[in-house]
Amino acid sequence: MNFHEYQAKQLFADYGIAVPAGRVARNPEEAVAAAKAIPGTLWVVKAQIHAGGRGKAGGVKLAKSYDEVKQYAAAMLGTRMETYQSAGVALPIDTVLICEGTDIANELYLSVLTDRSSKTITFIASAEGGVEIEKTAHDNPDAIKSLHVNYVQGLQPYQCREMGFSLGLNAKQVGQLTKIMLGLYKLFNDKDLALVELNPLAILKSGDLAVLDGKINSDDNATFRHPDLAAMRDIRQEDETEVLASQHDLNYVTMDGNIGCMVNGAGLAMATMDVISLNGGSPANFLDVGGGATKERVTEAFKLILKSSSVKAIFVNIFGGIVRCDMIAEGIIAAVKEVDVKVPVVVRLEGTNVEKGKELLKNSGLAITAADDINDGAKKVVAAAKG
Repeated sequence: MNFHEYQAKQLFADYGIAVPAGRVARNPEEAVAAAKAIPGTLWVVKAQIHAGGRGKAGGVKLAKSYDEVKQYAAAMLGTRMETYQSAGVALPIDTVLICEGTDIANELYLSVLTDRSSKTITFIASAEGGVEIEKTAHDNPDAIKSLHVNYVQGLQPYQCREMGFSLGLNAKQVGQLTKIMLGLYKLFNDKDLALVELNPLAILKSGDLAVLDGKINSDDNATFRHPDLAAMRDIRQEDETEVLASQHDLNYVTMDGNIGCMVNGAGLAMATMDVISLNGGSPANFLDVGGGATKERVTEAFKLILKSSSVKAIFVNIFGGIVRCDMIAEGIIAAVKEVDVKVPVVVRLEGTNVEKGKELLKNSGLAITAADDINDGAKKVVAAAKG
C-alpha cells in the first residue's frame, strides 16, 4: 500500500524524525488557513498524489503570500497530475500539503528497503539527493552508499555514524542522521514496511537535517496487523480494476497489452505472460485467481479482464492440482455464459481429470479453443488477438 507525503511525515514525526511544520488542505480556503497557522513568510504548496516527480510536473510551488498560497492550491485541487513516476496515469489531486518554507544548503538521499538478494533490511544513501537521484545512480554509482543490517544484531549506532561520515557530514549532523536512521529502522519493522524513501533529506542553512519529502510503501500481506495504516488507504489513487480485484481476493495488475490472462498461481502467471510475449503477443494484465478457482472467482475474473476495452482475446491457463480440471471447466463454461464473453477464449488445462475437463469444454457449444500446452495456448491466443 502506498501513502501520501503528509501521511508519511506524520509517521516520521511519531518516531522522532524531524519534519517541517505542515498542514493538509482540501480547498483553497483551508490552504490559506493552514499557511496562517505556520509561522514565516514562505510556504510550499505540494500536490498530494501517489507518485514522485511532482516538482517537475508543476505540483510543488513556493508561495510568498497568502494570495499565492490560495492561487496555487486552487490551480491544483480538483485536477489530475501525471508525472514520470505515475506510469502514464494522471492521478487525482484531492488534497495539498502546506509546509513551511526552508533554506536548503544541500540535498541528501536516504532510503530503507527489503533487499531480497542479501536477505536484509538495507539502507541506501547518497550525498547527491534531489530530483536527479536516478541520474546520479546511473552516471555515478560510486556516489550511492549501502548498509546491510544484520537481522539478529539490528541497526547499530556506529553503523549510522559510519554512514554519516561517508556522506561528508559534520559531527552534529552525524548525530542527527543517527537518530533519523534508528527511527526509520524501528518504524520499518514496527509497521511491516516495504520501502521508506527520504528525498530530499535536506541540510538546512542552519546546519540541521530535516526531512522535506518522504515516500512509504507497506507490505500488503501485513495490512491485517495494522488497522491504523489500512485507514490511510486512498483508493482514488489506485487502479479501479485492481481495487475491485482486491475485494474479491484476486491478485490483479493492469498492463498495457491486449491479451487477457487468467491463471492460478503467481509463478504460472508470470510464465504465461512470458510465453505470450515470446510468441509476439502483449499481456493486458496479471491475474492470479489462486488455488481454489471456483465458478464465482472465475466469473469475477472474466468481469475484471473485460473491463478493459483493449482486450482482444483471453488466455485461461489453469493447473488443476487443488481443484479438479472438470470442476474448473464447469466454472469456465458457466462464467463465459454469465458474463457473455464476446472475445475469443483459449483454455489450457492440466492436472487431475484433465481429459474430462477438456471434453466438457469441447461439448459446451461455446467459442472456447482448447490448447494442448502452454506454448500451444500462447500461439493460439496471440493469433486470435491479431485476427
